[in-house]
Amino acid sequence: MNIIVLLNASAGNSAAKDSRADELAIHAAFAAAGVMVDLRQVPGKELTSTARKISSESHGPCTIVAAGGDGTQSAVAAALAGSLTPMGVLPMGTLNHFAKDLGIPLDLHAAARAIVKGRPHPVDVAQLNNRVFVNNSSIGLYPHVVRHRDQLCQRLGHGKWYAMLVAFIVMFRRFPVVNIRMSVNDEDLVTTAPFVFIGNNEYSIDGMEIGQRDSLENGTLSLYFANRTGRLGMLRLALRALIGRLRQDRDFEAKRATELWIESPKRELSVAIDGEVIRVAPPLHYRILPKSLMVMLPADSH
Repeated sequence: MNIIVLLNASAGNSAAKDSRADELAIHAAFAAAGVMVDLRQVPGKELTSTARKISSESHGPCTIVAAGGDGTQSAVAAALAGSLTPMGVLPMGTLNHFAKDLGIPLDLHAAARAIVKGRPHPVDVAQLNNRVFVNNSSIGLYPHVVRHRDQLCQRLGHGKWYAMLVAFIVMFRRFPVVNIRMSVNDEDLVTTAPFVFIGNNEYSIDGMEIGQRDSLENGTLSLYFANRTGRLGMLRLALRALIGRLRQDRDFEAKRATELWIESPKRELSVAIDGEVIRVAPPLHYRILPKSLMVMLPADSH
């Protein structure tokens, strides 16, 4: 079995001793599963091009493993979507949403065994213009609040409720609403939205938390955006979220689609895509790419 592991050399602490420790841990995990691997440290910005080159130049079957967090998984998936080369997921990030939603073990040794003894299975990815993503994309206030909350929890050890309150206060001052026109399911929607969230398949909503997905194989995008506008409306929305009383019919819209367009009078929009914030010139064109990525899943899954 030819397994090539791409370790994100740009992730986390870049000290040489930490990188070496990661390498040793990965080799040990695969050795315990009975195989030796070709491990390569790759700068984050070169993950997609490296994975694409390996896939196209391979002279035989191989599995390309993304070792890192959700950003690493997204970068490698961008190269392998639409190809026959299976992708292995070695979750070594902080949140690991993609691995969790696929049912891949977060333990390094168990994840390595799943790659070695598992089977390739097709899953969906989504695309913004020409950029593939595995989890979600968003614009406006909502995702920035949640992300800032997670950073406070991880960096300073604050409780979730306290961190959410601090994050909301910080983002509430900025209040990055977006004036947009959305075309979805043959319907045009014009709105001033404090947030717009687009997911690869359907996410659960729990309070102010965009939760997990039950499946990455339903072939749909999930679209969420707030009904409440203005600072007072957003304050009410945040308070209802904090006490776990968000209601879809009252607080936000949810739609499903295979494709959608977002237009804005702005020359560029700040867009979060799998944890990375980029600047994109409208229109934003989202679409689902059904079962276009082969992922190694545990043999007992599905």
